[in-house]
Amino acid sequence: MNPILGFAPDADPTTAGVLTDCSNVIPFEAGFMAAPSPVAVAVAALAGPCRGSAVVERLDGTRRIIAGTQGKLYELAGSSWTDRSKAGSYTGSTESRWSFCQFGDTTIASNLADPMQLSTTGVFSDVPTAPRAKIVISASNNFVLAFHTSDPTFGVAPDRWWNCAQSNQNDWVPSVATGATTGRLVASEGAIQAGLALGDYVVAYKSRGVFLGSFVGASNGSWQWTHILGSECGAVGPEAVCDVGGLHFIVGEDNFWMFDGTRPVPLADGVNRDWFRRNSSQTFRYRTRCTFDRQRNIVWIAYPSVTSTGACDRTLAYHLGTKKWGKADRVLQAALNFIAPGVTIDGLDAYAPTIDTLPAIPFDSQYWLAGGRLYAYFDASNQLVSNTGVAGASSFTTGDFGDDDMVTMIDRFRTRFTKSPATAMATGLIKMNEGDDLVPGSTSRLNDGKFDLRQSARFHRVRVDMTGDAQMTAYDAKAIPVGQR
Repeated sequence: MNPILGFAPDADPTTAGVLTDCSNVIPFEAGFMAAPSPVAVAVAALAGPCRGSAVVERLDGTRRIIAGTQGKLYELAGSSWTDRSKAGSYTGSTESRWSFCQFGDTTIASNLADPMQLSTTGVFSDVPTAPRAKIVISASNNFVLAFHTSDPTFGVAPDRWWNCAQSNQNDWVPSVATGATTGRLVASEGAIQAGLALGDYVVAYKSRGVFLGSFVGASNGSWQWTHILGSECGAVGPEAVCDVGGLHFIVGEDNFWMFDGTRPVPLADGVNRDWFRRNSSQTFRYRTRCTFDRQRNIVWIAYPSVTSTGACDRTLAYHLGTKKWGKADRVLQAALNFIAPGVTIDGLDAYAPTIDTLPAIPFDSQYWLAGGRLYAYFDASNQLVSNTGVAGASSFTTGDFGDDDMVTMIDRFRTRFTKSPATAMATGLIKMNEGDDLVPGSTSRLNDGKFDLRQSARFHRVRVDMTGDAQMTAYDAKAIPVGQR
């Protein structure tokens, strides 16, 4: 048996265990599994397409779930979204996205098009002295930082950064006494695309540039920025970076990266680097969104495909532990690690009128636990859904079995399932030379743990289509030279 190596379309297809394609198949600690299907969370749909969302935590440990549309900011209260917008709401733009951060008990939101907003409880209000900003983050040493800004003094400044007065999110007037200041990052070309805290540091990303910021004291200008040299790392957009526990996962223009504060490390060479460039939209790639699913130890990378008109309609899954890749089909507006309110027996009727009609989610799932964290996202219908349902249709396609000088026959193909799917069908694909197009061979349903295929060629590939939950660790094909037994 060949252990499954994961989705690696850039690898040599004759590599044992490689997946040349897959759909709704993702890695986990012990192998690969059919991706869970989305299940609607028991809350109303948002009033419009979600332009950003966040779960923020106050100093006392209580949490708020905030989501924004182009013109509104909402807070989840029970099973409905409560309008927390300032009077008159917001203008936004066709491209505006909300960036959120938490500073003590204050939630801060910014979208570049409207004044920066803050709320401790209830409705949001303007921060009069703050710049408008595309990105806001909360940093150590009691600062809020803003990147890619616009203000009356400096105008629109895509390469500018600001920080508020120390311990005062309401004061952004530059002053040595308060520590509030501003500056530009010009050691590499282009706009600041993303920003994120990294321990005691702050990292600002351009398309092809990384700047590491460290606090040096108000008398020295508050923040000192070091341009990280020696790589082409950068971020394609404001949501193309996520924290994975002391590291940053980054989607760049020409690779996926991991950054620990010293040197970015490429992740996709020889795996899916070239494939991603060919299969993601060059026009809309900046809308790529990364979210770290702590429960599964997976980074979900939602991106617009080459056929997309702007929506993130495809998803890659990268497992941090195994360093293997999978792929799923999702339409995603915004993602978050949803904090479940918890369910009691008496409260089940809020989810379904009968036991038989409850969501198809295991009862030990984080979905049912008070304070449980689970990966969730807003789908194309503005509905918050959790990634916890029984798997639907999924598939994977192997690499190539064969030899350049010998015609062989496959009479059976096996997948080592540690959890068998509800149904499974294998389709053989054949070609006489490695550079030829694949043509259909034979088909077979799963029978006694194997697929009985009978096809002859120099090279063979197998696609397995499944339904229902499934887990698998390896595959193999029994190939014999034609004319021999």
